[in-house]
Amino acid sequence: MSKLDILLSKDKDVPKKSIEKLCKVLAGGDVPKDAMAKEKTNEYTIPIISNGVGNNAIYGYTDKARVVEPAVTVAARGTIGYAEYRDYPYVPIIRLLSLIPKDIKELDTKYLYYCIQGKEYNIPTTGIPQLTAPMIKKVEIPVPEMNVQREIVRILDNFTELTAELTAELTARKKQYEYYRDSLLSFDSTVKKVKLKDIAVDIYRGSGIKREEVTETGIPCVRYGEIYTTYNTWFDTCVSHTKLEYISNPKYFEYGDVLFAITGESVEDIAKSVVYIGNEKCLAGGDIVVLKHNQEPRYLAHVLSTYKARQQKSKGKIKSKVVHSSVPAIEAIEIPLPSMEVQKRYADVLDNFEKICNDLNIGLPAEIEARQKQYEYYRDLLLTFAETGEIMPRQTDRQTDRQTDRA
Repeated sequence: MSKLDILLSKDKDVPKKSIEKLCKVLAGGDVPKDAMAKEKTNEYTIPIISNGVGNNAIYGYTDKARVVEPAVTVAARGTIGYAEYRDYPYVPIIRLLSLIPKDIKELDTKYLYYCIQGKEYNIPTTGIPQLTAPMIKKVEIPVPEMNVQREIVRILDNFTELTAELTAELTARKKQYEYYRDSLLSFDSTVKKVKLKDIAVDIYRGSGIKREEVTETGIPCVRYGEIYTTYNTWFDTCVSHTKLEYISNPKYFEYGDVLFAITGESVEDIAKSVVYIGNEKCLAGGDIVVLKHNQEPRYLAHVLSTYKARQQKSKGKIKSKVVHSSVPAIEAIEIPLPSMEVQKRYADVLDNFEKICNDLNIGLPAEIEARQKQYEYYRDLLLTFAETGEIMPRQTDRQTDRQTDRA
């Protein structure tokens, strides 16, 4: 019998209570514009937190906290339901809810976080989708005795710490890969340098494809946002489709073409490029520039991802808080261009290295994916266990004993 079994055997009837009874619920307020800085300073050290994920949630810094005790924040808009445990003073702003236990002897804040994390909410489909304070107050969670809560937190913390270690190692390997790629593609003066306009057989902008025009089947297509969020260096299958009748002026791309996203949110990411190596004829959405050429496409994919190429891309113009690039700016990017034989050889080497860093089926990415699924499984298992005092049917007593004891 595991430690958790022993603890729960003392208290089979675990009560469920609403967030309203257990917590103070604070809605985020306005940005303290008169006392803030985008970066941390000696004067402004308190983070201002919005509804983003991870470090993207930090809007800026100020000098006075609104929440000083440990709390759980939940995104009310955008990434609705995304939860974070925060054990430091902060200022929540709009689109963020903060849950603060009223009695820490009754409810452990970290246990609350694990209960809230991953929870789905019935969000109204009319108007702007959002999670409101009255809605989250109605949510009920199991509240076992404190030593049970702490044991569950201990087990789940061990899962998350292991995943964090693997993620840190993967991040280090990706940086190592980027250094290796940039070094490998930094040729000496014997290799000629060309501007993209010198190797372009054709270069043109795509035609707008609205979100509501994306379909399950039809002609494969790429919208510019997918270049940032979905595709890496190269791809062979489109995730989106549309119908030809939706597009008044269709613009196509084919095998080997380079796609550039010429609208974005930052100069660091503007003009991110990806190469298509699939066999279908596909449609390019608006704010995409298509470059046709006669070079090794995978080599172009890698060389256009190097630091030197990104520096040239980052000269985009900011207009209305959105960064834009253009066909002339893309044409002016300069890259080293060795022989076709060398291009193919380097592309093969970098493809293999990148696969180790990013392929979800092998290496660290596969292990991180497996650990995350394992963590989510045991989180749900343990919280159901806390509520009922019984093992869920899909898990045997022996398996649970072994896993929870090891954690």
